[in-house]
Amino acid sequence: MTTAVVVGSGPNGLAAAIELARAGIDVHVIEGADKIGGGTRSSEYIVDGLVHDDCSAFHPTALASPYFKELDREFGLAEHGLTWRWPEIDLVHPLDDGTAGVLWRDINRTAEGLGVDGKRWLDVFGYLAENFDELVQDVFQPIVHVPKHPLMLARFGTGALLPATGFARMFKTPQARALFGGVAAHMFGTLTLPLSSAVGSMLTAGAHAHGWPVAQGGSGSIAAALASILRSLGGTIETGNWVTNYSQIADYDIVMLDIAPDAAGRLLDGRQPDRIARAYRKFRYGTAAYKVDYAVRGDSDGSVVPWTNPHARKAGTLHLSGTISETAAVERQTVRGQMPDKPFILLGQQFLADPSRSVGDIHPVWAYAHVPHGYPGDATDVVTRQIERFAPGFRERIVGVHVRNVPQMQEYNPNYVGGDISAGANTARQIIARPRFGLDPYATGAPGVYLCSSATPPGGGVHGMGGFNAARAALKARG
Repeated sequence: MTTAVVVGSGPNGLAAAIELARAGIDVHVIEGADKIGGGTRSSEYIVDGLVHDDCSAFHPTALASPYFKELDREFGLAEHGLTWRWPEIDLVHPLDDGTAGVLWRDINRTAEGLGVDGKRWLDVFGYLAENFDELVQDVFQPIVHVPKHPLMLARFGTGALLPATGFARMFKTPQARALFGGVAAHMFGTLTLPLSSAVGSMLTAGAHAHGWPVAQGGSGSIAAALASILRSLGGTIETGNWVTNYSQIADYDIVMLDIAPDAAGRLLDGRQPDRIARAYRKFRYGTAAYKVDYAVRGDSDGSVVPWTNPHARKAGTLHLSGTISETAAVERQTVRGQMPDKPFILLGQQFLADPSRSVGDIHPVWAYAHVPHGYPGDATDVVTRQIERFAPGFRERIVGVHVRNVPQMQEYNPNYVGGDISAGANTARQIIARPRFGLDPYATGAPGVYLCSSATPPGGGVHGMGGFNAARAALKARG
């Protein structure tokens, strides 16, 4: 019987394992940490029973993932413990004057709130949102493939090629511009360069197509569901075993590596063609995430974070960076290695959609700041001050804090090189071809060995498509 090993148990690794097991292959997953999941783990840091997501928190790409949909049809994700929950409002981007850009799952309601920019918002995102599931069938593939929906892909590409700051100039109001700029900042890169609007366009259209849901019980439920499906197919999972030498996995017919390219290069020492080994060594990593989790006591009126903007009190996700000019400026600083005084903050109020994460009147508030790659300093107070900028009095409601700084972020998950949770800088080159140019970006050049982490197409996000695509490449190579 053909055997396979998957090194790493993030969503891509587990997706690859499931696809190989579905093909009748004997699959074993090896995870170095004591808990599976990679970026999809949840923990109780501060108060017993108070659930915090370790990294990933909101999952528009999971709902759109063709592979997750396929698994849901075949196995029923809910039957394996994965249930999605949505907040009343998906996203709010507050400004200093108390106004905000507000993104509802309902695109018409979003357009209505954007006033004079409403019609333009519908024109820009309406078609993409309506046809989002068809769009991802192409976008979630390697750049070199035969498009299933070429006209739609071309329409998306027209906007995606623009710098995010140029794309935002299609809108007139500071609220609409800031709203798009904050979503575009999920690329962890310079927003004035070509292709920097691609991530923002995808995530905005995805929000209107599927919303930005959370997994009930924490993001760890995603990994647990995938592991449950894998075990139902006969696959096995081992934790607490770091693979540091190829001899540990040399006896398997197929090897899937859910790890960063530089780690793959070291593991495969001398087994790759020189040109591929060089490409792995030259792979660039981007800016970092500095993670702060708060335990916050709610007020007697039921509010938790005292946001100035009332819509923010109902939003699952908030972007805290001010105007698009401010967002672009601080993102440029982080790319240049400078720590901003007012960095971009991504903040999550998952408890609004999933009250099971709270304990009494204490609620988990999830946040991270974009900081320079490898940043060694303490940014905890900077994060808190940026939240207070839009929610005066927040500090007084904090009853506990848990911090994962940049070095600790890489320790938590070695794929996050220098704290880069995107597993690779989203430069124009690496958006088009990651981890290298080639007809098969998953092949490492070593016989039977494939890379399936977020460093491969389609990049970051909890969608499993990197693992699925890599597994299909491995199966195709074996005929």
